[in-house]
Amino acid sequence: MKQVLKNKKAVIFDMDGVVIESEGFWSVAEREIFSSLGVVLTEEHCRLTQKMTVSEASRFWFEKYPWNGVTLLEAEQKVVARVIELIETEECGIAHIREFILRLKAQSLKIGLATNSPESFIPLCLKRAGIADLFDAVSSAANEANGKPHPDVYLTTARKLNVPPHECVVIEDSYHGMQAGKSAGMTVIAFTNGNNAASFDIADHILHNYSMQSWL
Repeated sequence: MKQVLKNKKAVIFDMDGVVIESEGFWSVAEREIFSSLGVVLTEEHCRLTQKMTVSEASRFWFEKYPWNGVTLLEAEQKVVARVIELIETEECGIAHIREFILRLKAQSLKIGLATNSPESFIPLCLKRAGIADLFDAVSSAANEANGKPHPDVYLTTARKLNVPPHECVVIEDSYHGMQAGKSAGMTVIAFTNGNNAASFDIADHILHNYSMQSWL
């Protein structure tokens, strides 16, 4: 890990599945809310929406199964509200994340966050993970023209950190997120969190967990 960070000035984390284990909550919320609106959710389409912003996912489902009586914004708000409820009540921590970030900060690295999740959602997740005080800049792709796999949110975060993209390291768990980091011109680390079956061939390096051993 130390070699990966050589000559780097910032580490930018994805959020869902990287600093907090909340990805499954989005799937649960989507299924509950959109099925209640008459949407027929298939595994194939759910895989497509998995890495979209909530706005993109809502538009995706509405275009396939238009519903009445609930606006797109209201549907999005219902999904977000359900995910918030799950995060507040279910276990969603990722082991050793705080110690890992503290080790990065001890090396004078700036710490950023770049997520497809709504901006209002970020403080809750970081507080729940116990790391809200450790970030120098956070960004939501909901404020960009395009979400991941486009690089916009990573480039915005680099600007906030005042660090050139080539001096940034991205930690991601999804292929789309890794594409975004690579397109931004950043070094990409794939975080597996034990999921060794996923495809990480696009990544520059692989990190299986945040334990002290991963630092060596």
